[in-house]
Amino acid sequence: MTQTIGIAGTGRMGTAFARRLIETGHSVHVWNRSPARLAAAVGAGATATDLAGLAACDTILLSLTDAAASEAVLERLINAGLTGRLVIELSTLLPADADALAARATASGADFLHCPVGGTVAPALKGQLLGLAGGTRAAFDRAMPVLGSLCRRFEHLGTPGAAARMKLAINLPLAIYWETLGESLALLRGAGVPNDLAISLIADSSAGPTVLKNRAQVVVDTLNGTDQPGTFDIAGLTKDLMLALTLAETEGAFLPLAQSAVPRMRAALDAGLGHCDGATLTRLTASGS
Repeated sequence: MTQTIGIAGTGRMGTAFARRLIETGHSVHVWNRSPARLAAAVGAGATATDLAGLAACDTILLSLTDAAASEAVLERLINAGLTGRLVIELSTLLPADADALAARATASGADFLHCPVGGTVAPALKGQLLGLAGGTRAAFDRAMPVLGSLCRRFEHLGTPGAAARMKLAINLPLAIYWETLGESLALLRGAGVPNDLAISLIADSSAGPTVLKNRAQVVVDTLNGTDQPGTFDIAGLTKDLMLALTLAETEGAFLPLAQSAVPRMRAALDAGLGHCDGATLTRLTASGS
């Protein structure tokens, strides 16, 4: 069943959502705090709108930077009237923030689903994301046409907070992996093994997760001295890592490996490398920088 879908936030992922939903037959309306960033989505067939127009859509996706941005936009949508609408929040959040957004949306008469996704732009364009949904069963069932267009698999995990926890749990190993890979490559210094061969062998072994198999050439190019722009960049990795550490501290959990990754990430950000792929962390660690 096609429906009118509104998207708040047309960054890389929001634009990819728009493209995919248009391709699968939905009518898509888009809004962004910086109107200049609407161009790619509008060029793909979306209709630019204001927040009142967004609030009139059957389903509204929030694809924003963080909890503060989602809260601010949700409040403006509530003021425009959200009774009977479905709001799907797609950002990576702390559990308490996801639950608070859900409470605010449902109090306004809307259905709410927190559904952070696994995957970046390329799988979003192919409908190959992993959807981690939390909210009422009614909201989940109502979201199925949208999630089915965007995701190869989507699961109902219970509460919004449970979905937020699952996303942080999935992203944490990825944040740490890039530095671990760099430490592995440091063992090859002076051995004369070319970077492309080393990465090929690691990717073809039990030490090669999906992200390395999918981005092997990006890693090789980075190791050869050309840092690559990241679809899930160092700034994003750092943000999600710090969310995981914040949650752990709140609940008295100890994450020593996660803690150890922070200095390298902060150094990369300080060096102006926040827009780069996580493989830049690998390069820095492998070279002893």
